Amino acid sequence: MSDAREQYGDIIDREHPDSPKHPRMPRKNRAAQFAPFAALTGYDDLIHEAARYTERRVVLDEHKKEELNRKLHVLLKTDPPEEAVFTCFVQDPKKSGGTYEDVTGRIVNADFLYGYITLDFGRVLDIGDVIEIESAAFLSERF
Repeated sequence: MSDAREQYGDIIDREHPDSPKHPRMPRKNRAAQFAPFAALTGYDDLIHEAARYTERRVVLDEHKKEELNRKLHVLLKTDPPEEAVFTCFVQDPKKSGGTYEDVTGRIVNADFLYGYITLDFGRVLDIGDVIEIESAAFLSERF
């Protein structure tokens, strides 16, 4: 310590000079300068994407397909159209698999040739993606 006093004795007890043009940086910002940097940019995003869960598409048997077909025809016969909840598979755009979501609406158009149904709010569902249909119209029907 005595070497430091000898070497810097003329400035060691002086006040730190403050510049009128450049104000002092807050401690928080000064500390951020020395924070560790991300050497592998994007690596955390890849880890989170790999850990994100997706479901496999359910393959329906013939009995379930027939049941859904009957339910669709019951909904198409109702006047005015009954509201229904369609559980359908949505393919994940980034990886294999996807999620199942419930879509609520009324069928306004059905195209069995191409396998699509259009709901009242404009959403188009692929009939092959639908795994369940629930509606009050089915209360009197047996499936």
